[in-house]
Amino acid sequence: MRTYVYIDGFNFYYGAVKGTPYKWLDFKSLCKDILAPHHDILSIKYFTARVKPMGDANRPLRQEVYFSALKKQIPEFSIYFGHFLSHPAYMPLVSNPAQKAQVLKTEEKGSDVNLALHLLNDAWHNRYDCAILISNDSDLAEALRMIKTDHNKKIGWLVPKNLTRNNISPSRELSKLADFRRFINKATLAACQLPNPIPGTNIHKPASW
Repeated sequence: MRTYVYIDGFNFYYGAVKGTPYKWLDFKSLCKDILAPHHDILSIKYFTARVKPMGDANRPLRQEVYFSALKKQIPEFSIYFGHFLSHPAYMPLVSNPAQKAQVLKTEEKGSDVNLALHLLNDAWHNRYDCAILISNDSDLAEALRMIKTDHNKKIGWLVPKNLTRNNISPSRELSKLADFRRFINKATLAACQLPNPIPGTNIHKPASW
């Protein structure tokens, strides 16, 4: 079964590996570990944005090292970038919602739209039989519905579930559309780390990871 994998980078990070020692993740190894053997993984598409320092000057460097590692280790891997927007905003206080404070609000823009467009465009060109989504973003539901009903594609859903905050619930909208669902658990993350260093390179896992 021709299989394309679509990863919502920040949704996955905050939903699965933030606060864990498993950030040096090999996405191809992860998918092969979870999916049935008949899935022939032809492409792994990763949608994200370049992070800003925000008090940690090495954040962008660590991200770039990881991107380089993924591209060297996984020939099928490609990255598509959105961007960050920061702007002042007045937000209600938790302790007193009637009172507001001015904050700097930073939002990641473009990744979900880019992911949805690639899902649809690849289906239109009949590049896959099964699309694997790694995200818990219900905004992607309409794109999944279209590839399922209009293009008769199978949908697999790998659910990123934060290991340190188990109160996160899987999206009901995505659950209705998926032909099958698998949770990404701690054992799989631990077993599917990239080699360190990446063979034939000088790319090492960041020390703080």
